Amino acid sequence: MSLYGHGAVTIWHDLLPQAKDAFYAWHNHEHMPERVGIPGFRRGRRYIAVSGAPEYFNLYEADSPEVLAGQDYLNRLNAPTPWTREVVVSFHHVSRAICRVLYSAGVGQGGTMLTLRFDLPEATADGVARLLRQQVLPPLTDASGIVGVHLCQADDSGSRIETAEKKVRNQETGIPRWVLLIEGIAPAAVQAAADHVHQALARDGQALDAVQQAIYQLEAQRCKHPWG
Repeated sequence: MSLYGHGAVTIWHDLLPQAKDAFYAWHNHEHMPERVGIPGFRRGRRYIAVSGAPEYFNLYEADSPEVLAGQDYLNRLNAPTPWTREVVVSFHHVSRAICRVLYSAGVGQGGTMLTLRFDLPEATADGVARLLRQQVLPPLTDASGIVGVHLCQADDSGSRIETAEKKVRNQETGIPRWVLLIEGIAPAAVQAAADHVHQALARDGQALDAVQQAIYQLEAQRCKHPWG
């Protein structure tokens, strides 16, 4: 495993320009520490887009998907702080998925992250996911400039739970069914890896549906520490 666990929360969003100062103060000083403080949460990361959209990508890694459906996390989601209520109303174009990590490999963490959100036809989803895990993704971990590759599948029912925090945003939240994360040292490296994925699938007569791609740069990280 390159990710810190078998569960992940993946969140994409834009932000009203006038809310940026408040967002950064809240996310750095309250939100990431709060989330990583939940039992079973291991790390939180925030990225900003260098190409594609939305502008922000947030990744929280947890021990298991069960942690993400557990009462400790739900308690936080259903009791947003006053600061959270003030900031999240400025979120727009939100996509969020509670995910099971199906594949994760690599040598560490990179400063650049390419995200692919996509669908797979129901009839071929298992076969394509197996092809990705067993043949397409493993060689990428040795590719130049790549340090991590992760395939995640959304838990649709868990992602659709209506919480108090979601209601504060007061807009529809998209749920990507599948998520591929490619970590590397530069945009060109992760783009080359994504191109390899598409080409490898095409050679097998397969393709990803409704693909949404963006490349992000790491802004901040919070890990769980013994003294936290």
